[in-house]
Amino acid sequence: MAESDEFNQKPVKSSKQHNVLPIWGNEQTMNLNPLILANIQGSSYFKVHLFKLKTYHEVVDEIYYQVKHLEPWERGSRKTAGQTGMCGGVRGVGAGGIVSTAFCLLYKLYTLRLTRKQVNGLLQHTDSPYIRALGFMYIRYTQPPADLFDWYVDYLDDEEEIDPRAGGGGPTTIGALVRQMLIKLDWFSTLFPRIPVPIQKQIEQKLAEHNRNMAASKPAASYRGGGAGYSSTRMESDRREHDDRDRRDYGDMDRYPKDRPMKRDDRDRERDRDRERDREREKDRRGRDRGERDRDRRDRYRERSRDRHHQRSRSRDRRYR
Repeated sequence: MAESDEFNQKPVKSSKQHNVLPIWGNEQTMNLNPLILANIQGSSYFKVHLFKLKTYHEVVDEIYYQVKHLEPWERGSRKTAGQTGMCGGVRGVGAGGIVSTAFCLLYKLYTLRLTRKQVNGLLQHTDSPYIRALGFMYIRYTQPPADLFDWYVDYLDDEEEIDPRAGGGGPTTIGALVRQMLIKLDWFSTLFPRIPVPIQKQIEQKLAEHNRNMAASKPAASYRGGGAGYSSTRMESDRREHDDRDRRDYGDMDRYPKDRPMKRDDRDRERDRDRERDREREKDRRGRDRGERDRDRRDRYRERSRDRHHQRSRSRDRRYR
């Protein structure tokens, strides 16, 4: 091979380079809600206990023993009743509480800057569904929205059971949990990073196509967590069910609708109302313009009538002199 050919060849990426996992968004905050992040960084559990854990495997063991739910706050630790304004219980903006071990460990994983291999190790872990769930949450908070479906597609029909609610009472499956992360912005009393509308539409189209393929391959399958029977109707039902649970546990949020993110249907209705208001304003403006033109026309008519009257009066006076 000629020397010029050797220099012209593109360098091949090593497996180590391919294993590096870039971070999307705000690298200082991991795209977490500022209140949750401040509570994590200020908690003695994170500052003292988790500070001693230096390796990926130590943190995974800690998740196995300590994580029992996936909410950002420990049950009953946020007292929002009677609070108003910015102190209300609105999507993680408020008085705070005792931040959960799950979110402390999620941020601890972030400080380790996981590799692609380590994240896949979390997703495929066999010891605890909560280890897997924190892997999916790590992806949701740190990876580009356009890559989310590719990360999650192999787990859309996973039937392993998990209960993400503090105190229990909301059992679901890994498959349903992953789908919820793809189609919903809300996560109990906080928000996931926003997915741009065009990418969200692509994700929903891919989900619908996946559902059709599953229905074709397994027509008799009946999967409660998100398999072949997970239609768009079921998807919307799960959305409503999640919203109902949120209202039940964080009822104060409903008193502050302006602080809640708009759903797509709400945005469409708001746009329709804006268009209707614009049409009404345009109609009023045209009506005012027409009224002004009519008044100008009447005024000009009166002036011409007065001029003609004066002219006839002068002509009559000249005739009788």
